[in-house]
Amino acid sequence: MVEGIKTLIAAGIAVALAAFAVTLPGITWRGAVVGTFFAGAGISTWTFTNQPIFIWGILAIEGVVFAFWTWPWHKSLRDLPRMGGAWLGLPYWVFGVIGAVLVAHVVVAGERVAYAGVFALSAMGVMAAAKRPRSQGGGDPSVGIVAAILVAISLLMLAGSGSMFDSVHAIPPHNYGALDMKDRFWGGNGLFFQPNALAGLMIVASLRIAPDRAFAWWQRLAATGFACFVLVLTNSRTPWGVAVVAALIHALMVWRWRRADLPTYKRPWVAVLTPLVMLGIVLAISGGSGFIVKTRFATHNTSTTTTTAPPSTASNVTSGRTDTWKQVLKDWEHASVAEKIFGDAKTSRAVVTRANDPGVELNTDNAAVGAFRRGGVLGILAFVFGVLLVVWHALIRRPAKPLPPAWFTIAAVALVPSIALEDWLLGGTNGGIWIILLAGEASLLWSPATRAVTRPITANGMIEDPKTLPGRPAQVSAPGLS
Repeated sequence: MVEGIKTLIAAGIAVALAAFAVTLPGITWRGAVVGTFFAGAGISTWTFTNQPIFIWGILAIEGVVFAFWTWPWHKSLRDLPRMGGAWLGLPYWVFGVIGAVLVAHVVVAGERVAYAGVFALSAMGVMAAAKRPRSQGGGDPSVGIVAAILVAISLLMLAGSGSMFDSVHAIPPHNYGALDMKDRFWGGNGLFFQPNALAGLMIVASLRIAPDRAFAWWQRLAATGFACFVLVLTNSRTPWGVAVVAALIHALMVWRWRRADLPTYKRPWVAVLTPLVMLGIVLAISGGSGFIVKTRFATHNTSTTTTTAPPSTASNVTSGRTDTWKQVLKDWEHASVAEKIFGDAKTSRAVVTRANDPGVELNTDNAAVGAFRRGGVLGILAFVFGVLLVVWHALIRRPAKPLPPAWFTIAAVALVPSIALEDWLLGGTNGGIWIILLAGEASLLWSPATRAVTRPITANGMIEDPKTLPGRPAQVSAPGLS
């Protein structure tokens, strides 16, 4: 009886999240399609790890759709280098192809050509959507992407509703990391997603909604609430840290660094404190200070072996990441000249196998290290340039244009620290966060709404009359709500 009630409540929360997603104003069908593809590819990566045909099938359909959208391709390719997000997620695939060809790894080269093509077409598709007027299904695609991702998260929650409130959760079979993370929510019943990636997507989705006056006060508050709920479910530290940084940037904007699209709060101090208090509650529920330095992999379990993690504090606290990074550097030192310059060519995704975990293929869990692993010296240089360009676009106002949207600035800056612990800013099958950021940047550079600014702009980048914005209804937050 009790279990049935818990399952019913969990299913109700999942349905509420999906209903919330479809109420968002500004959803475009092109954005929704992009979000559906990336959410589907991400879920399939963790659900069908040993059945890659499903993953490649989604990528193939995605490539065909975006190839149709972006024809003729040369026009879109010409504009890609203007986006920092393109530099973050694409060059290392190209460099990786060159490296694989030079060392005669034909299969790896072929798979990387496919990856490079699909994700380049995805970026071009987002850019094409941003350039089109809303009457043609275009406009800012980020809201549609976020809506689709929220629906995907609701499906994961629905699939895992039977164990959502249990201490032990359903996990994907044949997954090394999942064996030590049964206390974290993955989904269930054939739909799984890595907890950190799931929480990261939820946080960035909430950042798209919460600081934007285009959404009603209850939608902004609900987005924050759902994000905090997912943080508790997944027990995820890095997404929590991103949310804290975002809340601090939001506070700075409310008090000193106004943006025209930021909501007008009747009680600014409540708007500042609300996300910080909610994140404090998440921290308390998750274990307080022990949550920050928690050792997740004191003992590593695989299907065939049990190995003890190195005793170093850094390795334990970072869930073995430092050992992975050391292995990347060691492999690079022993690699050929071609692989030093263009990246590791042993596998298409350049996974890492550590000496203390033989046979286990690991992600780099560091976007900079990941770019270096996949694209060598050239890959890390392109990645660093991409980070600088995204941050530049997020902070600097272009001539005769308003300042960048508050949500884009908050998300772009808050995600920079996550580079040290996650691969989120790399283009790939788990590239949901990357594509949201790319959509925001594309909209900033090419959306007709951002180009159609005719009223004078003040020194701080605000439109002189803040009551209205092109394509955005003016809203004032209700008392005491943010």
